[in-house]
Amino acid sequence: MILVTGATGHVGNVLVRELLAQEQQVRAMTLPNDNCASLEGLDVERVTGNVLDSASLDRAMDNVDVVYHLAGIISILPGAEALMRKVNVDGVRNTAQAALRAGVRRMVHISSIHAFRRMPHGVCIDEHVPFAPDSPVGTYDRTKAEGTLAVLETVEQGLDAVIACPTGVIGPYDYLDSEMGNVIRNFAQKRLHFLVEGAYDFVDVRDVARGLTLAAEKGRAGETYILSGARIEIAQIKQVVQEFAGIRTPHIVAPMWVAELVARIAEPFYRLTHAIPKFTHYSLRTVQDNCNFSHAKAQMELGYTPRPLRESIADVLGWRKGYSPA
Repeated sequence: MILVTGATGHVGNVLVRELLAQEQQVRAMTLPNDNCASLEGLDVERVTGNVLDSASLDRAMDNVDVVYHLAGIISILPGAEALMRKVNVDGVRNTAQAALRAGVRRMVHISSIHAFRRMPHGVCIDEHVPFAPDSPVGTYDRTKAEGTLAVLETVEQGLDAVIACPTGVIGPYDYLDSEMGNVIRNFAQKRLHFLVEGAYDFVDVRDVARGLTLAAEKGRAGETYILSGARIEIAQIKQVVQEFAGIRTPHIVAPMWVAELVARIAEPFYRLTHAIPKFTHYSLRTVQDNCNFSHAKAQMELGYTPRPLRESIADVLGWRKGYSPA
């Protein structure tokens, strides 16, 4: 039996699909109030649990061989710091300790590329870069680093665990409408678009899911593997989207100081309305920072190979139109 926490999320539901395609028995742990639309029609056992409740974790791990821990809080807006710390640090520690108590064969913890220290341009970011629990960039970065270190502490106590750090995830089966999913779909609309200069490394959600199963199968205990894709400029994403959409619309590239001003004004609006942010200080810094990430270790040790981003973008658009991607 395989347990997946955070199974209703973007990576989570695609991982479940990958495991089912491999004819594995899957148990999905969900919160009582989770939107489970992404799991509808899938042959999985569902259990209710919470990573902040050790007793529910113990029940969920009964007779489990491998645990994929994906449950976490992703927020790039101020205001969610306390909850992020509870889930991304305490919840990870609770899950790792429960896995140790249950005697699972392996735990795969999905962390984030942002758990690493942000490095200056010109430096290749690989697994030799240290984690940054003191990162000045934001609470999300700090909590992902602290949670990752909590797993490594449990490895010292005897847990067999592997850590995977994906970059920006895009792709189909995006039931909860991720920020980048909305960006891609918005670029397919016939209207004037506002862009900022910058770039980031994006990876297909299906490649991340496959990378996680490869980490479970081939990864070395206590090791970290970066699951990156390819670097692409924001303006290039718009160009590729509109090629597939068969349209061509004008755009304005906003100077960074203007984008920062808009972010400062808009962030309170996002918090009040729960709207998906277009510009925040965090996202603007991210597309300006060094995103030269290397997945050479994952490729060499796991056999991980990401697909072209054009295919991922096409499948984001196609999935929303009812096309079922592979």
